Amino acid sequence: MSDLTFGIIKPDAVAANNSGKIIQRVLDSGFKVRGLKMLHLSDKQAEGFYAVHRERPFFRSLVEFMTNGPVVVMALEKENAVTEWRALMGPTNSKEAPAGTLRGDFGTDIERNAVHGSDSKENAAIEVSYFFNRLELV
Repeated sequence: MSDLTFGIIKPDAVAANNSGKIIQRVLDSGFKVRGLKMLHLSDKQAEGFYAVHRERPFFRSLVEFMTNGPVVVMALEKENAVTEWRALMGPTNSKEAPAGTLRGDFGTDIERNAVHGSDSKENAAIEVSYFFNRLELV
């Protein structure tokens, strides 16, 4: 049985016109796209999504970054989706991410790292439902 995970193409990658390249890599890696849309997050949406980081020193900077331009949100399906998506993304810090990973190829640092991904099945379910209703998942 396949699992769902959640991904975001962040504002840096969208602004650099890398959304299509990233989506193609997602498809080439065997993921099925079950939901896809472009949004420009409000402060309230970004603060809600990243609420788990509210007390962290980087929270305000993260919210400002995630609201400075459009993002592409994705519900992705594949066997072991969370693990497979995290492997495709690469390490959080793009400077440490190897070539061939999304962050290694499209990110520039720890914040402007091109993509976000769920870190567990439980968080994937929460994150998918934050941006997609059941009718939007095909």
